[in-house]
Amino acid sequence: MIRACIFDLDGTIADTVESIGVVGNRLLRHYGLPEQPIQEYNYYAGDGADELVKRILKASKGTDKVDYEEARVLYRKWFEEDPFYHVKPFEGILELLRGLKEEGIRIAVFSNKPHHAAVDVVKKIFGEGLFDEVQGQTAQVPRKPSPVGALAIADRLGVTPEECLYLGDTNTDMDTGKAAGMFTVGVTWGFRPRRELEEHEAKKIVDRPDEVLAFAKERNHAETHCQ
Repeated sequence: MIRACIFDLDGTIADTVESIGVVGNRLLRHYGLPEQPIQEYNYYAGDGADELVKRILKASKGTDKVDYEEARVLYRKWFEEDPFYHVKPFEGILELLRGLKEEGIRIAVFSNKPHHAAVDVVKKIFGEGLFDEVQGQTAQVPRKPSPVGALAIADRLGVTPEECLYLGDTNTDMDTGKAAGMFTVGVTWGFRPRRELEEHEAKKIVDRPDEVLAFAKERNHAETHCQ
């Protein structure tokens, strides 16, 4: 029985690549380095801001020219000045979330953003009260692919890992869900290609949000009739 769905944030329920890329390119310009195409940020993002900074500096051949600690702090400072730049839910996501709640399925977000930033983005885009839990990175909750945050969410929701779908758009998400013992669902509308999701053993891959709701309904209906 599926009793909860845990969603990654960036690239899964929220289209954030432009907000990330604009700040990343501002950082590169600041250091006199070549900017990167916004679409390339689909590959740089997904593992937290600090890892993104390392990746864009490497891509622009600035690793040996720039103080990473300074760049990391600058990126976070500038991102927080306008974290909602062109950020919006992916098409069909709101309908999916409402449909899951109508089915009695709890919904949560687990993000590699700092916790306060994850909470702010979810509140800004989706309002208050839609999600049952929002968890970002803290001193106690390490960055994905550690399963600590996912397991903590399940515990707070009162469900077992086996009763959770874990949904995301990157290899990191698939590794997180697998490590947590959850059913992993890869989404193809986010940062990374289907091949990456397959290579990291997504148990199901979907191309549209409504496929998630249909799958959850079908699975729960089948299990109800088997009892």
